[in-house]
Amino acid sequence: MVQTAPRGRSAPSHPVHARIDGSIVLIGFGSIGMGTYPLIERHFEYDASRLTVIDPDPDIVNFLRQHRINHRHLAITRDNYREVLGELFGDGGGFCVNLSVDTSSLDLMRFCREIGVLYIDTVVEPWAGFYFETQDNAARTNYALREAVREEKRRNPGGPTAVSCCGANPGMVSWFVKEALLTLARDTGREVEAPATREGWARLMRDLGVQGLHIAERDTQARPRPRPRGTFVNTWSVEGFIAEGFQPAELGWGTFEPWFPENGHRHGHGCKAAIWLERPGAITRVHSWCPTPGPQFGFLVTHNEAISISDYYTIGEGDSPEYRPTCHYAYHPCDEAVLSLHEMFGSGRQQTRHEILGPDDITEGIDELGVLLYGHERNALWYGSRLSNEEARQLAPWQNATGLQVSSAVIAGMVWALENPEAGIVETDEMDHARCLEIQRPYLGPVEAHYTDWTPLRDRWEHFPEDIDESVPWAFRNVLAT
Repeated sequence: MVQTAPRGRSAPSHPVHARIDGSIVLIGFGSIGMGTYPLIERHFEYDASRLTVIDPDPDIVNFLRQHRINHRHLAITRDNYREVLGELFGDGGGFCVNLSVDTSSLDLMRFCREIGVLYIDTVVEPWAGFYFETQDNAARTNYALREAVREEKRRNPGGPTAVSCCGANPGMVSWFVKEALLTLARDTGREVEAPATREGWARLMRDLGVQGLHIAERDTQARPRPRPRGTFVNTWSVEGFIAEGFQPAELGWGTFEPWFPENGHRHGHGCKAAIWLERPGAITRVHSWCPTPGPQFGFLVTHNEAISISDYYTIGEGDSPEYRPTCHYAYHPCDEAVLSLHEMFGSGRQQTRHEILGPDDITEGIDELGVLLYGHERNALWYGSRLSNEEARQLAPWQNATGLQVSSAVIAGMVWALENPEAGIVETDEMDHARCLEIQRPYLGPVEAHYTDWTPLRDRWEHFPEDIDESVPWAFRNVLAT
């Protein structure tokens, strides 16, 4: 754990973006919460005596005391959240920053809006027990969690802003999609301005011939010593990764797909923009591409953005829309996390020891996170952040490259919410991507566009023929690894 004190917000290189009146409550002080705190300190004006961290982990109490951060050493539960938050926010006003696990995003955002408090989170999180005690796999999907939030938005439109799912992904990658579309339009000789509506963005994606996209990520951050057996190692929340990895694999399902997976299931309600597979996402492999490794395997771990992006860019309604892109995560975590997954699924039980690689542990590597738009006239375009741990350490304290991509998106979402305080419940696809990236970009390292002629038909092993569809190179049938 890095012990560096956060830099003051008066430094000329760290602009103050907004003022927060009222209390600030930071729920969760894991790797992301710890990285977000110094950015709040750096970029907002606020009364420091009214900022409180809530976290039950006894290991961070001394750290919080050392840095004179107000804290409540407890877990937010369905039984106490109204009492605890009601006391801290008093008569209302302020900002609730939910970066925890096992806390219902829907219940917290509903209560915050009820008392006039702005809200942001990085994932639609359920109460403890949901991921492993819910027997119906369809009910365990991110589709079901998202639909509950969207239903709340339909029932209670407008009002205090609650930003849903605003981290690196989901979050930042939705802003990258729009930048990638404008880049592709420019590079193919089209003169276009950024659309002002969802319908306009969807038409642009369709007219550019984009069949779908991967949230394509490769984390190469590493340390010198090997992973201890019996320990799950990751560069961000172990609990969060295990939980989403045990959910069914999910993806936004595009209109160009000529085949439907045998273990696939559609949803009978809601936007119907996604399907789920009868298989955990953390052992479902897909072929994908990132600039550093080129072709690679990724895990089809469920994420909110796979659904929200496909939904946002849909043209038409019902079961058979005119246009919809396929969208899914293709995640290659750090090598120690891959080994941790193999050990966990191979043994049939979770490791009892968890370890997050901090910035001082990591001696090499980057987190390369972007969007791979495919099927258009230039074949495929990757657009994203290629942030190294070394640069992350220079840019901000207490976090590695993975954490900084998330925490900087949280700050951007907070600024947007303060500038749009009565927007109601919003997803990052619906926000001003240019404004958000303007806030976040200083923390992302190189943000680059890379074209490739690779397709999932390339680099197959000829000794073992596969059941693929050569007529549609980017069909999910070819992307899915058998």
